Amino acid sequence: QVQLVETGGGLVQPGGSLRVSCAHSGGGFSKYNIGWFRQAPGKEREFVAAISWYGKPIYGDPVKDRFTVSRDNAKNVAHLQMSSLKPEDTAVYYCAADSVRFGAAVKYDYWGQGTQLTVSS
Repeated sequence: QVQLVETGGGLVQPGGSLRVSCAHSGGGFSKYNIGWFRQAPGKEREFVAAISWYGKPIYGDPVKDRFTVSRDNAKNVAHLQMSSLKPEDTAVYYCAADSVRFGAAVKYDYWGQGTQLTVSS
């Protein structure tokens, strides 16, 4: 069974940077597409970024040019590097994995529990 655990959230000032990580267990990480989503209070879940099993990244419009998604298959971990953070980035960030589907609006098979990012002065 695939398990995903997000870590690295916290409180950051506007303009700051933070990296959140997604640790994968259960085997087969190198063949999973990884998605990042976020959900703020009172808002719908929003696509943030994704990276295919072969390393192709895609980004949602609100985070383009500010966030970078990456993966380290040797360590079974994916990262989301967030820079130039804005208060509107405040949300719970979730990673997700799917061995077949890949995209911005995909029903991923596996989800982590989320990690909170708060961007505030």
